[in-house]
Amino acid sequence: MLSAEHYRQILDHSSDVHWMLDCDSGQLLYVSPSAEKLFGYMPDRAQQVAADLMGELPERLEAYTSGDTTRRHTVRDAEMTGRDGVKIPVEIESTLVPDVESGVLRLVGTVRDIRDRIEREKQQKKFASMVSHEFRTPLSTIDGAIQRLEMTSANADENTKKRYRKIQTSVDRLLELINEYLSPERMASIGRKRQADEISPEALLETAAEAARQRRGDITVRAEGLPQWMRCDPQGMRLCLDILLDNALKYTNDNVAIELQGRKASEGGVELLVIDHGAPVPDDELGKLFDKGYRGKAAAGHAGSGLGLYMARNVVEVHGGTLSVENLPESGKKFRIWLPVAA
Repeated sequence: MLSAEHYRQILDHSSDVHWMLDCDSGQLLYVSPSAEKLFGYMPDRAQQVAADLMGELPERLEAYTSGDTTRRHTVRDAEMTGRDGVKIPVEIESTLVPDVESGVLRLVGTVRDIRDRIEREKQQKKFASMVSHEFRTPLSTIDGAIQRLEMTSANADENTKKRYRKIQTSVDRLLELINEYLSPERMASIGRKRQADEISPEALLETAAEAARQRRGDITVRAEGLPQWMRCDPQGMRLCLDILLDNALKYTNDNVAIELQGRKASEGGVELLVIDHGAPVPDDELGKLFDKGYRGKAAAGHAGSGLGLYMARNVVEVHGGTLSVENLPESGKKFRIWLPVAA
């Protein structure tokens, strides 16, 4: 069993700032050394730092002493002042805990630097706005054209009219998807507001494969060692698989088999693979394939904007994962989605 000193050593060497304060006096009793790295100085018992950490403590204490424990543990975003008055965005997590010996209430918690998270969210919003614009422009052109055709083709035969309506329905559906999924707010929430344990990774692979089989029958799925459920944004991960499968279908011949694999990763987490045995990616393109707007030599003659793989990688990264590609020794290539999921 770990001793109190062992726990103290763990806290002292954590990258997050751990702290404890006395609820009655508002005095800081402990601040871990990582505070100096975050704030630029060691706050020790600084009253302003204590005030920032307490956040609505009187109301929480009143609720707790009356038997309402819903606010015993809270997580909130805030700004704390670092050296030279610089405001640092942080996440403050805190819990009311009775002292083991005296029963006196302490407020203990963690402060996490969220500057990287905020910057990532800004980038996601910029990315979503750019993608939304890239899709809306051609769709608006198609939408206007098909409406004009319907208005000026009163004498068209019924089959032609059906085709017009089918195109219009497809355009409307794509615009709905953009509004629903590719809004800046929606993209920023992927990976942060996750749906809890309600997607089966094996079912995710099977669903993506089934949709792709409408274009090519020889698509197989092999799964082993996957968790029954995983936390992720289901639409986001489905979008990633659809993009990878679309690329595999687009840039290989019709007789080339495509395989989806899911398994426990050697470094922990799980990996989802899209493998084809078509032409490899040229060596000089491997490092550029996920760049925004990049289109390799194989894309010549194929419609596209060079945004698909870029978008897929962004979605995976906001889940805390990675998306990579490598050529296979025999032939073809392997796209690998890695997610930090317990298997």
